Amino acid sequence: MSPPKWLYFLLLLVGFELIADILAKQFAVSGKYVFAVLSIGGFIAANTAWLISLRTGAELSRGAILFSVLSGIGAVMIGLFVYHERLAHIR
Repeated sequence: MSPPKWLYFLLLLVGFELIADILAKQFAVSGKYVFAVLSIGGFIAANTAWLISLRTGAELSRGAILFSVLSGIGAVMIGLFVYHERLAHIR
């Protein structure tokens, strides 16, 4: 039994989203607009994958939960291990 086709596009969505997040962080750190433009391109690619995922059978509720959890975990891991950010309470 193979995973549904929409799941592959959802994983692409998460991947493109995380790449776009890294590029956005690079823009924030460096101020170089090339990172901003590339980040916007990553977000466009991510949302294209989302549209295809929905079109190929993903349910909005299930897809949104999977995306939120996977991208949240990915973003935290990137923040901790790539940018050496700390987990702290928000004040």
